[in-house]
Amino acid sequence: MKSLLKKKLPPIVGLDIGTRQIKAVWIEQTKDGFVLQGYACEPISKIAFSERDIKDYESVSIALKKIRKALKTKIKLANVAVAGTSVISKVVYMDPEQSDFDLENQIEIEADSLIPYPLEEVYLDFEEIGPSTTHTGKVNVLLTAAHKDLVDSRLLLAREANFEPKIVDMESYAIGNAIDFFHANPATDESLCCVNVGASLLQVCVVKNGNVAYTKEHAFGLNNLINDISAIHMIERETAERQLLDGTLAGNWVEDTLPIFAANLQQSINRALQMYMSTTHAERPQKILLTGGAATIAPLVDILNQDLGLDVARFNPFAGMTINPKLDAAKLQKLAPQLVIAAGLASRSFTPWHM
Repeated sequence: MKSLLKKKLPPIVGLDIGTRQIKAVWIEQTKDGFVLQGYACEPISKIAFSERDIKDYESVSIALKKIRKALKTKIKLANVAVAGTSVISKVVYMDPEQSDFDLENQIEIEADSLIPYPLEEVYLDFEEIGPSTTHTGKVNVLLTAAHKDLVDSRLLLAREANFEPKIVDMESYAIGNAIDFFHANPATDESLCCVNVGASLLQVCVVKNGNVAYTKEHAFGLNNLINDISAIHMIERETAERQLLDGTLAGNWVEDTLPIFAANLQQSINRALQMYMSTTHAERPQKILLTGGAATIAPLVDILNQDLGLDVARFNPFAGMTINPKLDAAKLQKLAPQLVIAAGLASRSFTPWHM
């Protein structure tokens, strides 16, 4: 599909609204490849979320407006993403060659049995993704649903910051797109596992042949490590968070605090991979791409490399790109793994999309 495009699609800002930070990325495609034109990362000043639900709109709004200013572009189009327990994605098996009307009715029946909310409270989308290899005579249909409150709150805040949201994606699929577009192409049948460790959510995403083959989310993230550092080393939580992410945290936290977090993270990764292998009958991925705030902690990458028995590497989606010379390249190198979801959302401007 990428090569068939004649008309250049308008650039779209990828806007990743996390629970502790907001990240934005603006990428353009030229005949010579991708160009990173701008990026921004702003902390949210207060605890503004309960799980993935926004509770303090003002704090998130202030951070979004700072992002808008820092990007230094007039581009208004933006893509956002959602994740968490209010979002459901599942492959269902349907009879082929149904009319849109019949397929929609079937999808609603299927969705009603999967979604723990009344259907009128969710946004529902589906896409046929090809013949089923496990259910003879059926086609695979990807069904995605998200609670309206989760989606509407992000659209409202993006519009307030003078963005014009175009696509609402799932964070795991944004990660998959970032790997598909911006990771050096692996062997055709090699599966890659991306582990994204955000503030409050761990996402394990397996990508094979350019498609997301498996996703798993778990309520676990850097907040766990920051809370432990704050308690064990008796420093303010905000100080622990800032110093951990900028690399200035003193003391022997790598020896006395990090191993607890690393052990829990390894356990979660191993469980997710075991589930992937048992549900898809696939082999264990041999490489892990680490993204999110955890990927900025070098000792953690070393521990995972040693203990998981897999090749664990930080994923920098901009490694093969031209970087706008006006950007701070040194800062970008450190932040890059935290910008993966935003980069994946920005990549949606390189392929046609439907509303």
